[in-house]
Amino acid sequence: MTSVKLDDHSERALLDRLEQYYDAVPLSGARVERHGPLTLFVREGEGWPFYARPAREWSGSVSATDVTLVRARQRELGIPESFEWVAETSPALRPAVEESGLVIHEHPLMVLDEDAAIPERSEPSEGPSVRIMGPDDPALPSALAVPHLAFAEPGTGVGVAGLAELATAAATRAADGSVERAVSRMRAGLTAIAAAVEDGVALCAGQHQPVGAVSEIVGVGTLPAARRRGLGLAVTAALVADARSRGVKTVFLSAGDDDVARMYARIGFRRIGTALIADFPEKP
Repeated sequence: MTSVKLDDHSERALLDRLEQYYDAVPLSGARVERHGPLTLFVREGEGWPFYARPAREWSGSVSATDVTLVRARQRELGIPESFEWVAETSPALRPAVEESGLVIHEHPLMVLDEDAAIPERSEPSEGPSVRIMGPDDPALPSALAVPHLAFAEPGTGVGVAGLAELATAAATRAADGSVERAVSRMRAGLTAIAAAVEDGVALCAGQHQPVGAVSEIVGVGTLPAARRRGLGLAVTAALVADARSRGVKTVFLSAGDDDVARMYARIGFRRIGTALIADFPEKP
């Protein structure tokens, strides 16, 4: 996978809006620590830990020492050693991160243009119905659980995990505070969740997180045993429609890989760059 070359001023302006979003979205639940050319977001309270990323106003170089110092601070805080950034807007960070010993994962960064039509919500005549979930939706625990099962079996092919595994994962989410945290964010307008629900269980779900006129679609995942039914696209279309109904102009996402990116391209998303995620290499 290679970086996208940007020659158009409007494309660079769009990437700048995404950069502003990346800096703004953690602020609802995290404090900011500045470490030279890098910014570290430190979650306050329960929930998924945030990441480090380039400081927007920094114009100098970035070294492996800078990255190593932030990694030491992350270890001190007991949070994952992770960095997220866009290749095209911060090209100097990649060599520094690689030299520090972290592993980098590339993901196509895709946007649905402001003037693009809202994708049609093509739901099967039989089977799951797709809906935006309310905070009291009884299928919410399974909607929070199903993406975790999906990402544990990456790809687009039919996988192993099915309803039994989903029931176990949903029970865990119901017991560990995940549902309460999601409900709080939903009621505050920070997160919207869509799901394809069948027999009271979410077989596919995803979220978008609006900040002003920009929102990122995140965590769209289908139960591995229920793949190849168009559920991911239907959930994504529902999220786009909900975002637009909230006044969002720019909707974007990071695809898991090129195969997944081609799926999103079918409903109008186009690639604008490469999202990079760096983390500690897994032990063999």
